[in-house]
Amino acid sequence: MTDRHSIKVNGQTHAVTTSSDRPLLDVLREDLGLTGTKYGCGEGECGACTVLIDGVATRSCITSVEEVADASVETIEGLAGDELHPVQQAFIDQRAMQCGYCVPGQVMNAVGLLREKPHATEAEIVEAMSGNLCRCCNYRNLRAAVLQATR
Repeated sequence: MTDRHSIKVNGQTHAVTTSSDRPLLDVLREDLGLTGTKYGCGEGECGACTVLIDGVATRSCITSVEEVADASVETIEGLAGDELHPVQQAFIDQRAMQCGYCVPGQVMNAVGLLREKPHATEAEIVEAMSGNLCRCCNYRNLRAAVLQATR
C-alpha cells in the first residue's frame, strides 16, 4: 500500500508516494536522485548510509520514510554552500579518502558529532566514528580529519 509522504531534505520539501515502511535511503537515492548517500549493509551496521535527521547522525537504511515525516533530513549534497563544509575540507587536507565509498557517511557522522561537541576529544571522536566502517582501513586519516575540523 502506498501513501503520500512529505519529507524535508536539504531545506526543500518533497512529496513522495511510497509505502510508509520504505527505507529513507531508497527514497533519497531512487526518488530524489540524491545518490551521495550510499547503500552498504542494509542493516545499519556500516554507516555508509548516514544522514542527519534533525541534526543527529542516523542510518537511513533502517529509518522508514514515515519516521522522518516531521523531521529535517540533511544529506551530503546539502552540506556545502559556496565553500566546502570544514569537515569536507579536512577530509581532503588529511587524505581521508581512498576509494571514497564510505566518505559521505563518515562526513555526515563527523558533522553530527561536531555539531553536538564542537571541540570533541580524540577519544570522543574515536568512539563516535567507530560505527562507520572503512573497507580501505584509512582510520588514522579519518580520525586526523575530524580532529582538524575541531580546530
